[in-house]
Amino acid sequence: MQRGLVLRLYLGVSHLIPAIAGRVLRKRLTRGKEHPTRWSEKQAQSLAHRPEGTLIWLHAVGLGEILSLRGLIARMANERPEASFLVTSTTLASAEVFAKNLPPRTLHQFLPLDAPRYRRRFLDHFRPDLCIWTEQDIWPGFVSDINRRGIPQTVIAARMDGKSYAAHKKVKGLYRNLYQAMALITAQDQTTADHLTKLGARPIISGSLKPAAPALSYDGDELAALRAHLAGRFIWAVAPSHPEDEQIAIRANEILRQSHPDALLVIVPRFPNRRDEFAENAPRKSLSKRPTKTDSLWICDTFGELGLIYRLVQAALIGGTFSEIGGHNPWEAAALNTAIFHGPQVDNFVNDYDQLDTAKAAFMVSTPQDLADHLRNDDLINQAMRAADCVQTASHQTDLLENDLLRLLDSTHE
Repeated sequence: MQRGLVLRLYLGVSHLIPAIAGRVLRKRLTRGKEHPTRWSEKQAQSLAHRPEGTLIWLHAVGLGEILSLRGLIARMANERPEASFLVTSTTLASAEVFAKNLPPRTLHQFLPLDAPRYRRRFLDHFRPDLCIWTEQDIWPGFVSDINRRGIPQTVIAARMDGKSYAAHKKVKGLYRNLYQAMALITAQDQTTADHLTKLGARPIISGSLKPAAPALSYDGDELAALRAHLAGRFIWAVAPSHPEDEQIAIRANEILRQSHPDALLVIVPRFPNRRDEFAENAPRKSLSKRPTKTDSLWICDTFGELGLIYRLVQAALIGGTFSEIGGHNPWEAAALNTAIFHGPQVDNFVNDYDQLDTAKAAFMVSTPQDLADHLRNDDLINQAMRAADCVQTASHQTDLLENDLLRLLDSTHE
């Protein structure tokens, strides 16, 4: 691995991080942005016990990315019963939700800040046998140190749109150096592969990890109680939602209730702390309130509830698709036999929605009337079944990726 000027400058400046790390992390802690008892992991302190034997380390930046790793981990765990898995991420929400959906023999840690002393302490402690970076979150200092130690590392399921490529291009030499350290680089789509190639990588296309992820966890007793409480009603959701999605969904529900007066819309805000933006009389899950027979809305404003909600509803409008957010993951709903609808803005999941739309497992809607008309369709059950079929087809690519990663792991043990 070459270390060009930009990388050398980065590595030099990274020595300054500890001087401000404690102050910044404590400030974030007071604002509720860091874990109250685990925030020091970002300084490589209070680290979990390292399991015996082979340890495979996977990193994903946030909630959606970390959940997408579960299918890959489950496959590798099945093939390598002697291996354990370390998953790192950076956001508080990712840790909270991942804790409810842990794959076998897996532990979670927050990734330390990219400073020499933190990197050394983390790598000395965990001694990973393989490092797997996911999508596009790679840290130059860690990549450099891992390379020095002779630990194989990869970038998998990379995703890079035009805007992201323009930012990476400004420091092209840095990324050329980092990609040289990778034993394997895979991209979700051809656009990403083209961008990575221009940055000096040699990617292969492996698709997204998200279709292969196991179904989200849920509380069985709570689901049974809700089904009994809401028996006979038409229930649908907008999730994970943002204000633009909610405006469309609420108006569509008003139209829908003209023909289905019992229709109930479940709103699952992407950020539960937005709960004060909703009508005061709307029942909220965070207050242990269930919808009455006359309620048209239920606000599910607690983290980690999508496994419950997607099992409860007949259909879902996937959030982020009516704003510059660019859409959220549709595969979590598809895996739970939910009919899927989305708005026109799906930049984050273009290929994913194309697959689902082509199979008539999902439909794009533009207006509240359009959405209400689709929700009245008698084909919702068949649409949900087609979505489940798409999950099985799309997840095959993760099986192939698993084989490549295990061959790489085996080559280091020869």
